[in-house]
Amino acid sequence: MSLIGTEVKPFKADAFKAGKFVTVTDDTLKGKWSVVFFYPADFTFVCPTELEDLAENYAEFQRLGVEIYSVSTDTHFAHKAWHDTSEAIKKIQYTMVGDPTGTISRNFDVLIEDAGLADRGTFVIDPEGRIQIVEITAGGIGRDALELLRKIKAAQYVASHPGEVCPAKWKEGEKTLAPSLDLVGRI
Repeated sequence: MSLIGTEVKPFKADAFKAGKFVTVTDDTLKGKWSVVFFYPADFTFVCPTELEDLAENYAEFQRLGVEIYSVSTDTHFAHKAWHDTSEAIKKIQYTMVGDPTGTISRNFDVLIEDAGLADRGTFVIDPEGRIQIVEITAGGIGRDALELLRKIKAAQYVASHPGEVCPAKWKEGEKTLAPSLDLVGRI
């Protein structure tokens, strides 16, 4: 079953942000656009490149009113230790959520049960707490923050412009489509 359009399931977790431990819940995600960015584990190889890419583009996410929550099955303590020891991870200003029980990873259907790790899953949540974008990639395939930003801009555009849709490769400011009988067979 697709998670698109479903509401984020309840959860409560400890997280590390800006040198402090904080609590994050499903309610934390409501009221603004959010990205829940699952990755397999701290102190690994592809993961820090992805998290650093998000960190380097965090100001643009913030400009769009989007908050980022990276999530792995590590604890919030491990996130702090990784933040304190890795040059790439030190750049992170967004929230790093610990999911040692796998509850959040199960809620988003990305937990690899036999490994106790999360798949590389990206979820964009609208201000009502509904999932609008789902992307899951294999463990060896890193994601791109700029492509994620493009998708978020499209999701925000569609949400604020009922009756319009964004075609492939759409970028902010470009022409959109208004689906109608007149377009059938003309594209």
